[in-house]
Amino acid sequence: MEQKIKDALGQIRPYLQRDGGDIEFVELTEDNIVKVRLQGHCAGCPGAQMTIKGVVERLIKEAYPEIKAVEAVQ
Repeated sequence: MEQKIKDALGQIRPYLQRDGGDIEFVELTEDNIVKVRLQGHCAGCPGAQMTIKGVVERLIKEAYPEIKAVEAVQ
């Protein structure tokens, strides 16, 4: 499952890189929460939480309904 999540993040990554940011997979918890770290311009961006929930989480949950949430970590 971790590799599938990494592959999904790989599809999102070019859009973030276009704006000078990036995303890194941190872990998949036992309760199916994906933890990611935003990098570059995305780290600390006022819209970062919206990006995580509105884009990253939505796309990952659509592809893998067993995922409960995507959370950003520092």
